[in-house]
Amino acid sequence: MMLSLASALSALFFALALALPSTTNTALLPIASLPYGTFQGSYSHTYNITYFQRIPFAAPPVGPLRFRGPQPPSPIPSNSIYDSTRSFDMCPQRTVNGSEDCLYLGLYCRPWSPGQPLRPVVVVFYGGGFIQGSASFSLPPSAYPVLNVTEGEGMVFIYPNYRTNAFGFLAGKEVVADEGSDTNVGLLDQRAAIRWANLYAKEFGGDPERVSIWGQSAGGGSVVAQVIADQDYDGQKGGRFQRALASSPYWAKTYDAESPEAQWNYDTLVERAGCGGEKDTLGCLKKADVQVIRDASLGITTSHQYTTSSYTWGPVVDRRFLKKRLSEFKKGEGNAEVAFGMYNTHEGETFVPGGLGSEAGSGGFNGTDAGFDAWLAGFLPGLRKCERDAVRKYYPKTGSSENIEAYSGWRTAAGLIYRDTVLACPAYWMAGNAPDGSWLGEYAIAPAKHASDTYWWNQVNVAQQTDPFHYHGYTGAFASFFMTGDPNKLKLTNSSVPGVPALNSGKEFVINEQGFANTDIAQLSKRCNFWRKLASKIPI
Repeated sequence: MMLSLASALSALFFALALALPSTTNTALLPIASLPYGTFQGSYSHTYNITYFQRIPFAAPPVGPLRFRGPQPPSPIPSNSIYDSTRSFDMCPQRTVNGSEDCLYLGLYCRPWSPGQPLRPVVVVFYGGGFIQGSASFSLPPSAYPVLNVTEGEGMVFIYPNYRTNAFGFLAGKEVVADEGSDTNVGLLDQRAAIRWANLYAKEFGGDPERVSIWGQSAGGGSVVAQVIADQDYDGQKGGRFQRALASSPYWAKTYDAESPEAQWNYDTLVERAGCGGEKDTLGCLKKADVQVIRDASLGITTSHQYTTSSYTWGPVVDRRFLKKRLSEFKKGEGNAEVAFGMYNTHEGETFVPGGLGSEAGSGGFNGTDAGFDAWLAGFLPGLRKCERDAVRKYYPKTGSSENIEAYSGWRTAAGLIYRDTVLACPAYWMAGNAPDGSWLGEYAIAPAKHASDTYWWNQVNVAQQTDPFHYHGYTGAFASFFMTGDPNKLKLTNSSVPGVPALNSGKEFVINEQGFANTDIAQLSKRCNFWRKLASKIPI
């Protein structure tokens, strides 16, 4: 199959897609019958997709199911058809947003009928620092530009909700000991959605033998988690995928489930939720009003923002679903056959104190040598002074990186430290873990901050018409990876344009203002090897 978006006809289509409302052709309304119900979707003539916006994939995690892994969805009455042309609510987050009745997914693809060939499947996890996010979509749906860069049948995109913050990542000795609770339930929600794709994607035109998982930021961190997770955690088959793409994977410090850090989260949630005087504190948390838990969780979220954890809530190593840390994995031990990791040049600067940018500083931080040392000691408290001295040698006040010819100042150095420990090295390690194909890319188009790259592939925008070169080369590589397991097999740009080099070549794929390049990653490799040696003290 060839990929193309170079013709004037496609440009006209995009102009229409930006301007016209969606219309429905009733003859193309899709219906899917699953063992637990029949679901009605819709069709958009404007975008030429069939779509289901709301399908339950697990039971509402309410009451005793709060803090427990996902349970099977309730059957839909046999005499009714479930209306899947509605949006669904996000899981609880922020101030008053979301509902615990949130374990739904949506999907879309080119029109398909039974008997036609099955298409590759892409299960997409949203970002949001593991504290927020939503999978509910409107038209045009998220990642539509990836589908639209393909000619022909394309692929099936699935967007599941998953629990975040305290609702999705509560740990501590009480949770570990309770038979009716689980750690990492947000990740277990994702696993249930992948299993759903394994079981039912074929009813929507998806091939269960060609499943990719993809996400950006915490969505990319979710990909990392699923790649290193125990495939047979719950004794059930399913949850299988062949391809993994992590865009800027937010993989913050992964503490043990009963570590002091995880226990502090639990104990603080208990106190703020008014359960401190109860004998069964976990039972009290399960009975508490959703708003009480939400407010208590929000108060914890940024409590360690510039020190031990950016947003406090996140995956833990529980020796059950996550049996060991990413840095401990060796090539071929993960769950993906092929893997593609991406990161952005300056994205670490998004997460470090702005005060590091000047000697005067602000917010209690400044860019003096002493100010940087104080930040570094707070961010990496597990390191000894001699180890922090070694960090400064790898990340000096005046230095460089693969796509930063020269920088000066501690804020950039701090940004590179954060980027490499939380985003770039996790992308590099995850990609290098795959046995059958590994690729790494760096997005360097200014400002190249966190999420800058989503401009090209997450929503329809004018650049897909005005700059088809970058669109074809970058988004096309993603589409080729999802379609074939190789970002180069359906290459859109001509042979004179660099493609995506294999990771074992020692080079990475770079998207810059001029176009594309293959850059040596010796510096990143040395830095990531350095962090791997210190990983148990961070921990990552």
